Amino acid sequence: MIWTIPNILTIARLLAAPGVAVMFLYFDRPYADWFALLLFLIASVTDWFDGYLARVWRQETKFGAMLDPIADKAMVVIALMVIVGYSSMSPWLVLPATFILFREVFISGLREFVGNNTVDLKVTTLAKWKTTSQMLSIALLFAQGVVEHYVLKYTSKKSINGDKTSKNSDINQTADLNFDYLYWLENFGLVMLWIAAILTLISGFEYFKKAIPVLREGK
Repeated sequence: MIWTIPNILTIARLLAAPGVAVMFLYFDRPYADWFALLLFLIASVTDWFDGYLARVWRQETKFGAMLDPIADKAMVVIALMVIVGYSSMSPWLVLPATFILFREVFISGLREFVGNNTVDLKVTTLAKWKTTSQMLSIALLFAQGVVEHYVLKYTSKKSINGDKTSKNSDINQTADLNFDYLYWLENFGLVMLWIAAILTLISGFEYFKKAIPVLREGK
């Protein structure tokens, strides 16, 4: 029952996680941004699709239940690492990314410690919303990198080829409009990342509360 289609999709998503970073090693931007975005979107879709198929076809396995959150965490952690690495290290980006990474490491260690105890640390509905918001925010931030390249290229080309008289106002208006789109895309991605970070911390605290009885001395 290990090599079912849902499990194969989960394994493929796990293997795709490092591929997001590899795109930036072998391709120049914006091609790396494009490939990383497409790879991330495909992996995000399989995250929903493998669970759906497992339920419909009754192919839910312990192997899939174990590997699915690991694949999600690997995808999110590596994608955030890449985004932060290519960013201007703005605190509005670094802080929520830090919260998310801290929670993932903390809960992974917590699950490992209480693994042999009767503590229910299964994936909750809130954790699923957390994962969804993380995937959406990361996709938006990758898309922002793509749009930024073409906006700057288009604006620069127009500025060089345009007349310095009558066309200047049109060029400036087009440039302002393009930068407005870029501004809203970037900020929407950051807002979604902060929402994901808040949900991440809340779900992490819920897991911690469930584990408190085991963590008490003498238990």
